Amino acid sequence: MLFRFFNKPSTWEALESRFDEITADSFDVDTFSGVLDLLLARGERVYSAAYIVPPPPFGAARKHRNHLLLIEHMMRSGVVAQVEAAKSLREVFETIASYPSLGPFLSYQLAIDLNYTSVIDFDENDFVVPGPGARSGVAKCFPDLNGASAEDVIRWMVDTQEDQFDQNGIQFSDLFGRALTLIDCQNLFCETDKYARVMHPHIRGVGGRSRIKQQFAPHGLPATPFFPPKWGINERASADLAEPAVTA
Repeated sequence: MLFRFFNKPSTWEALESRFDEITADSFDVDTFSGVLDLLLARGERVYSAAYIVPPPPFGAARKHRNHLLLIEHMMRSGVVAQVEAAKSLREVFETIASYPSLGPFLSYQLAIDLNYTSVIDFDENDFVVPGPGARSGVAKCFPDLNGASAEDVIRWMVDTQEDQFDQNGIQFSDLFGRALTLIDCQNLFCETDKYARVMHPHIRGVGGRSRIKQQFAPHGLPATPFFPPKWGINERASADLAEPAVTA
């Protein structure tokens, strides 16, 4: 949760360099906040601009301290035991969503992130919560849904993916043998919405957003991908990526 609220590797690395391994026992609002205060004083950012994470209502003057207070509140209220006792991904989502400032889409993302770890292991196709970008992407792709929801469309995309590839003659390169899941298709509709804002600005989706807030700027070579070990695809990915490119 601590990493995900800030979602910025340099912020996590600054905390690690000060406290070594970050654990529940080493977590302290005052000392952690002091490290982040120093980063801000040096003109560094502590939050990634990739996601909107609302400030929790804990009364502190700085947003980062409010997030630290939220983490403290979650730990003291037994969130770990609640997640461990959950019987489904939806229960994990409902537990997270019960805390202040964590709306449905952010809570769903956090539940998915936890499910990537070894802490829990539920079916990713249990359910989906589309974010604003995905809802807009669905609306752009399917302007007349006759009452079907964005959730229905995303599940239909997952359930019929192989049929759709066959019918449209698409040679789809999956994730080293792993088929698309609900969170994957949710993300795809979100990315479609962004693409359409640039290439098809006359097509309006949900929310009326018409520009891209962040531009991608590469920094060095791409990192070697590492996937949740439970997926069983890391060895296959390494082997595929190690194969030399074929030139004509």
